[in-house]
Amino acid sequence: MRWSGKSILQSMSTHLSYSESGAGVSVVFLHPTPLDREYWRPVAERLAGVRTIRPDLRGHGLSPLGTGLPVGGFLLVPDAPVLTMGQLASDVLELMDGLGLRQVVLVGCSIGGNVLLELWRQAPERVRGLAFVCAKPQPDAVANAPKRAATMAQARAGHRTEIFDGMTRTLTGRTSQEKHPELAAVLRASMNAVTDEALVAVQAGLATRPDSVPTVATITAPIFALAGGEDPGVTADEMRVFERAPGGCSFHQIADAGHFAAYEQPEPVAALLQAWLGQFQS
Repeated sequence: MRWSGKSILQSMSTHLSYSESGAGVSVVFLHPTPLDREYWRPVAERLAGVRTIRPDLRGHGLSPLGTGLPVGGFLLVPDAPVLTMGQLASDVLELMDGLGLRQVVLVGCSIGGNVLLELWRQAPERVRGLAFVCAKPQPDAVANAPKRAATMAQARAGHRTEIFDGMTRTLTGRTSQEKHPELAAVLRASMNAVTDEALVAVQAGLATRPDSVPTVATITAPIFALAGGEDPGVTADEMRVFERAPGGCSFHQIADAGHFAAYEQPEPVAALLQAWLGQFQS
């Protein structure tokens, strides 16, 4: 399978680096933070009849954070730049424009799923389907705000190792850590591509993301939702809100997967996605 890495200019403020492969229905995969596009490779390479496009989100992997981010949106850290879901969604739309893609299926994990919801709000006519993996529509919990502020302070103090080691322990499922420790090591290594400034901006963006539960009630496109049974931050009950969408929702749970379910369990995730994607391939 051929993979390629390319860049496309975005609004004169940054560029997105991305990889693409295959032919068929166009599917854009959005990764979780603080990882990069390689998160989706194990799933993407198992899919047939699909043109996969996997960008590095702004500030992640090989995509720079860029310029012009708003400041002051997160009250606990008022001088922090904020990487908003709106900005990330606009980046994806411009990437689609650059690739000549009028409509696509979108797949997102964690923050990637938050961006999917924003894309639906901004341009529903460009969405054929939405697949959420370990992503929820609820806003950030009030109790998370001090934790995010603490993480931002750590990042600004240069304590990247502590932040990323903690994320790896917390977000990778117990089963993967016990049976496949090499997966956790790869995930941990890929976090190093995020700069301290981007880490701060992303935390501020997640802290201030909108409540998307009302948005779910407007989604007429088909939805795929997959929860990890060992995910401490996104529960199956929270994700079942997607079942309220008028366009229908195919809901699944993988018991022995954590927050990084698609990387931890690529074979079952790919099989479930492949079956769901069949409706767009006929």
